[in-house]
Amino acid sequence: MKQTKANKVWFVTGASRGFGVEVAQVALKRGDFVVATARNPQTVTDALGDHPNPLAVKLDVTREADAVAAAKLATERFGRIDVLVNNAGYGLLGAVEEASAEEVKAQFDTNVFGLLNVTRAVLPLMRKQGGGHVINISSVGGYVSYPGWGIYCATKFAVEALSESLSQELAPLGIRSTVVEPGFFRTDFLQNNSMANTQARIDAYAATVGEMRSLMADVNQKQPGDPKKFAQVMLTLADSANPPQRLAVGTDTVKMVREKNALVESELKQWMAVSVSTNHGDVKLAA
Repeated sequence: MKQTKANKVWFVTGASRGFGVEVAQVALKRGDFVVATARNPQTVTDALGDHPNPLAVKLDVTREADAVAAAKLATERFGRIDVLVNNAGYGLLGAVEEASAEEVKAQFDTNVFGLLNVTRAVLPLMRKQGGGHVINISSVGGYVSYPGWGIYCATKFAVEALSESLSQELAPLGIRSTVVEPGFFRTDFLQNNSMANTQARIDAYAATVGEMRSLMADVNQKQPGDPKKFAQVMLTLADSANPPQRLAVGTDTVKMVREKNALVESELKQWMAVSVSTNHGDVKLAA
């Protein structure tokens, strides 16, 4: 298909399965162009099938050189990148105390430092072309944390913070940044190829983290969210002239965000006298 300005160029990490492949497929279906990346590009080719528009590229997000090379290939093939979807990542299920230093490092290397590697590689092109949209896939776990998901949620909380700063830094340059918070969707996220478990198990956490492990096993492939509908939402987001800084996706996410906001507001009111008691005596600012 001949490339025109109406056809967006997408750069999607983790594009061989889950949200990544769904987004790549719907973008291709409407005539857009997709740089679809994965550690093994053959898995991308297998997932997307015989289509003329995708460019399957090798990218291990934990390797900055891979990110730079992938962005260069995208530029050589398409001349621009309109939408960056930082999707690559995985979950780690276990208590904070159970997580080893190595497990924590590996989680942050992919979910946070990997996202940074790719973003730093793509932003120079977006700045040069004077526009673009960075979409960082976080999670409801980037807004609300739960027993057993402390390390994973810590990485997604970091993605939220990075995205908020990017939104403010990039807006004057004509570039948008949105952090997306999906709830539970019926992908393979809770399966062994997308989720790791801590090697250590501590009996003291059986009633909290142990229950969470059982719950996750029970809900696997019964999640309420439809990944194909999620992908359509990503098209709507990418096409928006005024995209939000943060986008909650899924009825479960909306519910949990509201509950978290209500809890924070309630605690703020309860502890207000203490919270505002710390100014110097010559400061008369009200909260």
